[in-house]
Amino acid sequence: MSPAPHRIQLGHGSGGRLTHELIRDLFARRLRNPILDPLGDAALLPEPGGRLAMTTDSFVVSPLFFPGGDIGQLAVHGTVNDLAVSGARPTYLSLAVILEEGLPMETLERVVGSLAGAAREAGVGIVTGDTKVVERGKGDGIFINTTGVGVLREGFPRSDRAPRTGDALLASGTVGDHGAVVLASRSEVELAGGLVSDCAPVTDLVEALFEAGVVPLFMRDPTRGGLAGVACDVAEQLGLGLDLEEDAIPVHPDVMTLCDLVGVDPLHLACEGRVVALCAAEEAERALSAWRALPAGRSAARIGALVADHAGRVTLATRYGGARRLVRPTAEQLPRIC
Repeated sequence: MSPAPHRIQLGHGSGGRLTHELIRDLFARRLRNPILDPLGDAALLPEPGGRLAMTTDSFVVSPLFFPGGDIGQLAVHGTVNDLAVSGARPTYLSLAVILEEGLPMETLERVVGSLAGAAREAGVGIVTGDTKVVERGKGDGIFINTTGVGVLREGFPRSDRAPRTGDALLASGTVGDHGAVVLASRSEVELAGGLVSDCAPVTDLVEALFEAGVVPLFMRDPTRGGLAGVACDVAEQLGLGLDLEEDAIPVHPDVMTLCDLVGVDPLHLACEGRVVALCAAEEAERALSAWRALPAGRSAARIGALVADHAGRVTLATRYGGARRLVRPTAEQLPRIC
């Protein structure tokens, strides 16, 4: 019996013995659960018990490993978080990986370990998947796609009332951490404050709102496009103005320092473990208290409110006493952030 190869070969994607051994000895062993274990052509799921939400996302982040996370954690958390802010309780994920010939096996083992750990943390099962291999130079180590399914909560989205002026926009924590960490890693910049990515599941943050009796009028996780992108979505989709207070927006000092160095707006940088929620004004303090009781929500803040003026636009009141229009980035300022 020949020893297992130390790097990915084209044969690992052929459907033959190498593929079988890779799936059996790495993916199935690390990700095992009763639904995945049969390794059939489809996962046979139990009755969902409610309306389903479904989302899919692909992950091509560079570098594969960064302070506070890696592509494996990101692939789970990114999809789980899209379900959570859609009002669903995440239940199952599919996993598809595209590997580049020559990828060290120890790198793949590390990523699969992160996938397994992140799935356990988020309380979801990875129940089906696929593996492909491309020639050396035709990929960049590993690309991942995850598709997620969750069960929607009763009563969300809200139907009892529409958003209106005075409703409060909340952020669950500091913004731009993930984007700043990836940017610093690529630039080989060491951040004195030990900043790490906020890559994490937001399921507890969302659950805390509902347990506190707060049913948000709008929720989103500020990934690509950052807080600015989400704020523009709020104003454009609701047809109301949105006023933000720069001083109220939590930003880590390391993020501010890096942005000053490279000329990037921290409000355009991606987060991977934050929630932006629009709540009725009278529920805002209750929502913030629920978030601040959690480690991930200690920096939660009320950052703005809906207004009748400048419908469909976002205005940022600056810390210097002026105001400017906040727009989404014209193009992606930092490609391959997730």
